[in-house]
Amino acid sequence: MDNINIKELNDRIQKESSFVDLLTIEMNKVIIGQKDLVENLLIGLLANGHILLEGMPGLAKTLAINTLASAVDAKFSRIQFTPDLLPADVIGTMIYSQKTEDFQIKQGPVFANFVLADEINRAPAKVQSALLEAMQERQVTIGDKTFKLPEPFLVLATQNPVEQEGTYPLPEAQVDRFMLKVVVNYPRKEEERLIVRMNNSGEFPHATAILKPVDIIRAREVVRDVYMDEKIERYIVDIVFATRNPKEYNLAKLQNLISYGASPRASISLSLAAKAYAFIHRRGYVIPDDVRAVCNQVLRHRIGLTYEAEAENMTTEQIIAEIINAVEVP
Repeated sequence: MDNINIKELNDRIQKESSFVDLLTIEMNKVIIGQKDLVENLLIGLLANGHILLEGMPGLAKTLAINTLASAVDAKFSRIQFTPDLLPADVIGTMIYSQKTEDFQIKQGPVFANFVLADEINRAPAKVQSALLEAMQERQVTIGDKTFKLPEPFLVLATQNPVEQEGTYPLPEAQVDRFMLKVVVNYPRKEEERLIVRMNNSGEFPHATAILKPVDIIRAREVVRDVYMDEKIERYIVDIVFATRNPKEYNLAKLQNLISYGASPRASISLSLAAKAYAFIHRRGYVIPDDVRAVCNQVLRHRIGLTYEAEAENMTTEQIIAEIINAVEVP
């Protein structure tokens, strides 16, 4: 691609991405700290990918998602996952009407732009799998009728760490459908002091609607136009292949620590997330640093650990770090 086109593309991305700063400002009005969380929510939104947020209770996971929906002026629904939840509570059901002597379809809370699946790992697999069709095909089947979900459609799920009692690990097929898994950490001391002060004052700021859902759909098209060189594509594929065949990348020591590597969905997610990251940073082309910046979020839930890895207290993050250090940068 010649320089003229890159310059034109860069100028276009600069112009089209101007709303990112406004959206971040609106989010930061309500969410103190958690810069990574806000950035990853924007990446998921722009790359059209579902997000799994993991962290202890009280870290503003639900508040962040709610704030994003307010700023985009989109239809938002919250489903609290509990052990007694049924699939019909999520997608909807058929109700018999005596008036018409026929079945009528009552749509469930999944029919929204932003669906917050709160504490998704509290519900059994049957309910979690009810979300699968919605997440992958962007449609829902109730009885013999299939309904398209509104655009944009984004599932933002929160989960407490799996070690806690009363939780069910998510099925691998469903975990793979989350583009990003974001680990939410505790705020810093200074940030927590501001959080305490804001709560004590009783004056809670609210995000103002600055975008419409149609703006997000247009922005997603622009994100796909962000230029990605063949070398970057090869770099992404190398990183993903290193999770499957570490020996080929001089990482024989990882061979017994990985039970399964990342799927092709990881390669797709890595490229789209890197494009969205470049877009957020007002750039019309992807550089290797963009790929590395989103690597943990895209891969951490897609690599299976063996018993040996768990015995050695090895985490997926450490494995990803080893892979990034070993794979040749273009």
